[in-house]
Amino acid sequence: MPGYGDSPPAEMVTTAQGRVAFLDHVLQELGMWRPVLVSPSMSGRFALPFLLARGDRLAGFVPVAPVGTKDYAAEQYRRVQTPTLILYGDRDTSLGLQALQSLQHLPRHRVAVVPDAGHACYLDKPEDFHRALLGFLRQLK
Repeated sequence: MPGYGDSPPAEMVTTAQGRVAFLDHVLQELGMWRPVLVSPSMSGRFALPFLLARGDRLAGFVPVAPVGTKDYAAEQYRRVQTPTLILYGDRDTSLGLQALQSLQHLPRHRVAVVPDAGHACYLDKPEDFHRALLGFLRQLK
């Protein structure tokens, strides 16, 4: 993602609207029309505004303790009809629970807590993470 890690910054993604346009462009270029968007941690800065603006373009959404959940109101989340699996590790005592507080307002959500896992629950317990993810994906069919 532009501006994160070793990626150079890009003027386009300095606003939420720009990040929505960027992610929309990436999905179009990849020919992805209704993907399931998995959003761990910092990618929440891109995924959350996209979900709120263009959630109808997604078949599903899987936030994994994303940042930025407090930037939006409960009423904004309540309008989203995208099936969502809220995932976090039970040892992620800050961001996981913080994200859950906001994301639980999504009307079509379920929650999966990965036991004995921290913030990067997909790295700490990959089998448990993938079991939850695959179960969610099967339900979308």
